[in-house]
Amino acid sequence: MSDLRKARIANSLMFLVCGLGVASWAPLVPLAKARLGLDNGSLGLLLLFFGVGAMITMPLTGKLVTRFGSKRVIVVSGTLIAAILPLLLILDHTYQMSICLLIFGASTGGINVAMNAQAIKVQRAYGKHIMSSFHGLYSIGGLVGSLGFGLLLKAGLDAMSTIIFISVLLVLITYSQFTGLMSDDAVETQDKTRKRFTLPSAALLILGAICFISALAEGAMLDWSAVFLTNNRHLSIEFAGVGYAMFSVSMAIMRLTGDSVIAAVGRLKVVIWGSIVASVGLIIAVCFPYVSLALVGFLMVGLGCANIIPILFSTAGNMPGLSPAYALPVVTSMAYAGILAGPALIGFIAQLLTLPVALGVIGVCILFAGLIFKINDSRIKNSPVSEEFVEVF
Repeated sequence: MSDLRKARIANSLMFLVCGLGVASWAPLVPLAKARLGLDNGSLGLLLLFFGVGAMITMPLTGKLVTRFGSKRVIVVSGTLIAAILPLLLILDHTYQMSICLLIFGASTGGINVAMNAQAIKVQRAYGKHIMSSFHGLYSIGGLVGSLGFGLLLKAGLDAMSTIIFISVLLVLITYSQFTGLMSDDAVETQDKTRKRFTLPSAALLILGAICFISALAEGAMLDWSAVFLTNNRHLSIEFAGVGYAMFSVSMAIMRLTGDSVIAAVGRLKVVIWGSIVASVGLIIAVCFPYVSLALVGFLMVGLGCANIIPILFSTAGNMPGLSPAYALPVVTSMAYAGILAGPALIGFIAQLLTLPVALGVIGVCILFAGLIFKINDSRIKNSPVSEEFVEVF
């Protein structure tokens, strides 16, 4: 097997580790809510620590990769994710959970930046678009993580044994694939030679805003789908992760086939119809008091959202006169802000109104995101780039 092929497999499995680790937290959310005696607003505040940890770490990870190497950042981050998961099951004080979620989020942010740096380099070496396949493995990890917890409980394992099994699996995958990852020199060369990027143009910020809105749905599925199903649809805790599983499997299928779909119908139609499908899915989930329809709705959210963010990333990377190395950090940071910090916003809305209303608001926002993209499509493709520069790091 060639080194390039090994690098693709190894980094794909890092995406799997990240997706599995994050998704394993989803079925633990309602357990934490009950154990700590939190209402929706307090839970939203607690979940904010997860997002804050990631958003603090992501801008700093570039320097960590330069100093210590992306391979080490991936291994350390993956190990921390595995170590924190069991603690999230047993800690019974809010301040302890806050600290652990902060570290958990920081680890997630670190591995995200490092593995995407690896993915970009592998894609360039292949000479064709393969980024969707990496993100497809992340979604598969989300499926395995959300379903695996419940299935292992049904198989007779207690909750602690189940989460320890998942943590050990994360460590084994991470360390077994370390040597297959691309050399750090190969990944870091461009970052060391260029340390400036253009100030974000209005069009680029529009793309980032659409990314943020679209990513809210993924954050909602991760942190609130299990709570919604158990509290509002009275599903047993063993199956609390099935909603995120439905979302993840549909997203994985669409991402693994995304390149061919985009080639067949065009990126604009995929974004517009994707936003419509995702919006309708959330509305169905919250408006009808049936578990089956809620699961169908979550599946539709995955189908609709799957290729929106990859298309937006690609659009940012191809804006005229602007290097992808400068455009992508803007939109990716705003997307991750939606995924990681968005659930706290949902918690606030749920506390003021109800959780179904909060999820319905996200559905309406996704619909508007598709409309904004359509209105600004020509402007984005022909946007002039600012001549000003700013230092990074």
